Amino acid sequence: MMVQIRQATAKDIPTIRHIAHHTWPVAYGQLLTKEQLDYMLILMYSESSLADQLTKGHVFYMAELNGSPQGFASVSKEAEGKFKLNKLYVLPDTQKTGAGKALLHQAIQFAKDADGKELFLQVKRDNPARGFYEKQGFTITGEINLDIGNGYLMEDYIMSLPL
Repeated sequence: MMVQIRQATAKDIPTIRHIAHHTWPVAYGQLLTKEQLDYMLILMYSESSLADQLTKGHVFYMAELNGSPQGFASVSKEAEGKFKLNKLYVLPDTQKTGAGKALLHQAIQFAKDADGKELFLQVKRDNPARGFYEKQGFTITGEINLDIGNGYLMEDYIMSLPL
């Protein structure tokens, strides 16, 4: 199977939402309550939230296998030379196919092409995905606690990759 990466458009919002709603319960089901998971999906993946992210300059990429969307990533410029990987999710049945790496490499290339010096991300401190990012060269450079409303707190590591 060959992974193809393409830039997403507003037309891909329903597909991004579909992938998020199928990926998050597997990725976070043991780490978050169902109530927090549902709240965060609405907060970050409603049609209006995704459209707003696109309007604010977040660039989304889709990973496709045999023409079928299997994952997505989003990257944005946060400061001069600093880019953030906001999202990277691949459907559970597609993990370990190279789709996640291909999406990450596309985000890295996007940042490099825009004179980026660093790509950083936030990952929940107890999320096993941290290991994936470490294997790709990211290191923990800090911690952040973010109040996302409704009584929920995101407790994340900040991980960075020099470009």
